[in-house]
Amino acid sequence: MSGVEFSAVYHATGLDPKGSMEHASENNVTIVKPDTPFFKLMEKNGFPTRRARWCCRLLKEKYDSPVSLQGIRASESTARASRYKEPTVCRIYSKSERTEVFLPILDWSDMDVEDFIKSEGIKCHRHYYDENGNFHVERRVGCLCCVLQSTNKLKEEFKKHPHMVKSYIFFGKRWWNSHPNSNSRNKFRDVYDLFFHNVFCKDYNDYIYKTTGMFGRTDTKAFLEDYFKIDLP
Repeated sequence: MSGVEFSAVYHATGLDPKGSMEHASENNVTIVKPDTPFFKLMEKNGFPTRRARWCCRLLKEKYDSPVSLQGIRASESTARASRYKEPTVCRIYSKSERTEVFLPILDWSDMDVEDFIKSEGIKCHRHYYDENGNFHVERRVGCLCCVLQSTNKLKEEFKKHPHMVKSYIFFGKRWWNSHPNSNSRNKFRDVYDLFFHNVFCKDYNDYIYKTTGMFGRTDTKAFLEDYFKIDLP
């Protein structure tokens, strides 16, 4: 609308929701695919967690240009509201790569977004519409089973995508077996325990509480298979 020349870029992760690639292509957005697939990275780095978000760092937070515009809004979450106080951010990727990021809609409310979309006749990603075609601004389009979600939302997302559970366990086992000196081996019996902790527990104390009872330790593999209705390797 301003007439400023720009190029739009979408960093695909391999865990993109259905419709993301199509939506990017339809809007002439350049799609940057990862050099190394997510699950191959998991073999080296283990499960991503809220504190160890290597997935964002390796797959999405990449240098594109010295100036960038992003649609981050403070009202999307308390974490973003506390992190982003000013409409500009300097991101440093390396000694020679740094980007000045402008956040033009940082202070926009949900209503501001809805009003703008209606007034400009913008067609959004299909995930924002329900089966009746109604637009839902509160929905988010992120990676499948993103670890930044709340515990309840995360486990329900995995329940919607049980194939992701299988992939996590399969490649998680490869990481587990190739990292005999990891701290996780001092806390958990196996990769099933680790996955249970990351998805179903608020913290390590919650994990101990949920897996230790008068009849002994919980069989987390059996629990996961029953909860997600799948057979695990």
